[in-house]
Amino acid sequence: MAPNKGKKATTRTRRRDRKNIDRGAAHIHSSFNNTIVTITDMQGNAISWSSAGGQGMKGSRKGTPFAAQLAAEAAARAAAEHGMRTVEVYVKGPGSGRESAIRALETAGLEVTLIKDVTPIPHNGCRPPKRRRV
Repeated sequence: MAPNKGKKATTRTRRRDRKNIDRGAAHIHSSFNNTIVTITDMQGNAISWSSAGGQGMKGSRKGTPFAAQLAAEAAARAAAEHGMRTVEVYVKGPGSGRESAIRALETAGLEVTLIKDVTPIPHNGCRPPKRRRV
């Protein structure tokens, strides 16, 4: 069967539904190379997310506290559109953007009710990377 000539394929862009969620959780994954902020409802369904790389940072700048601040502000703005007011913050990882991301969530207008470190600690698991000699 030949393709339809003259008819244009129509693709419908999916419109985001505005959810009314007032409480949620902010998961901050801060590694040495990047910071990812995901804001979920209390069941764990993602409402908004942002990363330092998604905010225009490239290379080693993604691991900076300023990049984490930009990522947290963008995620908080998107969550506030869905009616989010209070968040519990769960921080994972050893990166430098941990504190600045939490501070940015507060300045964006979200009330932080809990801050918990959920960094996984190995019971002598994988061998860590070797020490840098500069």
